[in-house]
Amino acid sequence: MIYFDNAATTIHKPDCVLKAAAYALENLCANSGRGSHSPAMKAASMVYRARKAVENLVGADDVIFTYNCTDALNTAILGSFGRGGHVVTTTFEHNSVLRPLNELVKRGGSFTVVQPDSHGVIDPRDIERAIRPDTYLIAVNNVSNVSGVVAPVTRIGNIARRHGILYLIDGAQSVGYLDINMKEAGCDYLCIAPHKGLHAPQGIGCLCVRNGAPLKPLRFGGTGTASVSIDQPHDIPEGFESGTLPVQSLYALIAAVNHNIKLPHGTKRNLAEIGEMLRTELSKIRGVKLYGKYNILPSIVCFNIENTDAATVGDILNEQYDIAVRCGLHCAPLCHKYYGTINTGAVRASLSYDNTADEAEFFIKAIAEIAK
Repeated sequence: MIYFDNAATTIHKPDCVLKAAAYALENLCANSGRGSHSPAMKAASMVYRARKAVENLVGADDVIFTYNCTDALNTAILGSFGRGGHVVTTTFEHNSVLRPLNELVKRGGSFTVVQPDSHGVIDPRDIERAIRPDTYLIAVNNVSNVSGVVAPVTRIGNIARRHGILYLIDGAQSVGYLDINMKEAGCDYLCIAPHKGLHAPQGIGCLCVRNGAPLKPLRFGGTGTASVSIDQPHDIPEGFESGTLPVQSLYALIAAVNHNIKLPHGTKRNLAEIGEMLRTELSKIRGVKLYGKYNILPSIVCFNIENTDAATVGDILNEQYDIAVRCGLHCAPLCHKYYGTINTGAVRASLSYDNTADEAEFFIKAIAEIAK
């Protein structure tokens, strides 16, 4: 199979990640932070190493391990709610941002959605114009999961700092493909989906936090700390990691981060070249409409074929060409309304480091045949 659904999750994992996961399943099954015996201490040491690996990767002051990136975004948005309750966000956001924001409205908050400019990108000046006296948070998708549009996160961070507003970056589609440093970007919260660009296992998310950024826990239970009290501790990270951590996924995450750091520069350049070739050649096929034009992450290509439902295209690719893509609304309704695809959905081909130029060429031929 040609797997072009890496924006959902990377299906191919590096050998070092697979070996780490297998080792952890056999040797690291104790409960971190819940005992002083050697297996528990070994697991706790490994969790500490995983935390430091992510901190060093993105310049975080601390890292909270969550169920997934959606859980991290919920914790950042709902756990920081306050200071007037108004949030500035964008059209390109995923439902893992929009639905928590909608929940805030039910709790007395509000949010403003900033539309893309005439080039289809977010203008930081529009972000600044949307700020109100009661704005406490700016929440921005680093890379659109639909079209791959890249937001100017550092310029937006400068605006947030200037106004004394908290700043959240959704890095689900960027971390592993783009370099991002929290201090340089000026963000207070960065949420990561390691099973995507970092090629780590599923079952873990990362909420990266700046020292002093306000946060309240959303889940309650055993933390291994302050056990005499029935009140949930608020200290980071322990107060936000109730229950048993998936130590196997965390051990494999260390391997994934190290593998990503050591990727040859040519590997990332090759991915960009394949993605750009895919976009260029698809644009030449009659009846194919591409979405997004400027500031695009090359590995994400979103399109439709004229007079053909996106789901039908996906079924044909799967059944006749053994190609996996994502079709539909991609959990981003405002983005699809903007592109005019809310009723039809769209086809998304998303590449990763394992994909080849030969696979892209085969895909282009398949789309040309379907378009006929």
